Amino acid sequence: MGVIKVSQSFKTQVTPDRMFKALILDSHNLCPQLMFSSIKSIEYLQGNGDAGSIKQMNFTDASPFRYVKHRIDDLDKEKWTFKFTMIEGDALMDKLEKITYEVKFEPYGYGGCVCKISSEYHTKENVEIKEEDIEFGKDRAIGMYEVVEAYLLAHPRAYT
Repeated sequence: MGVIKVSQSFKTQVTPDRMFKALILDSHNLCPQLMFSSIKSIEYLQGNGDAGSIKQMNFTDASPFRYVKHRIDDLDKEKWTFKFTMIEGDALMDKLEKITYEVKFEPYGYGGCVCKISSEYHTKENVEIKEEDIEFGKDRAIGMYEVVEAYLLAHPRAYT
């Protein structure tokens, strides 16, 4: 099994607290509303969002995937950090054992933040993953963050 590490970040004009609340703590409610053309629902299969919880994201027919399951590994509401692992779903493409993620929101400038995302793609034995597959996943993740950012900028009292 090989491991491919990827890091990305982007700056936003939204505070880390609001981004964390919207994207991490309430994503199961907010993301299907904002991204209704691709996300059908997000539900907890086990737990309520704390470490050890299992969350399933179901996609619409417009998406190339049906669903993914995430296990929440760590959640720190004071430091705005979140670790989770994609443990099941067709987004793993029969090439990956799992994908681990670490998300961190850090204050930046006056009232904004930097969203940092680190991912580790754990491939199955003797499998190579293409760069475009990783880029596709990165683009979808950043796209979700940008949609939530736009919502929060348009609704300055949401998640305060």
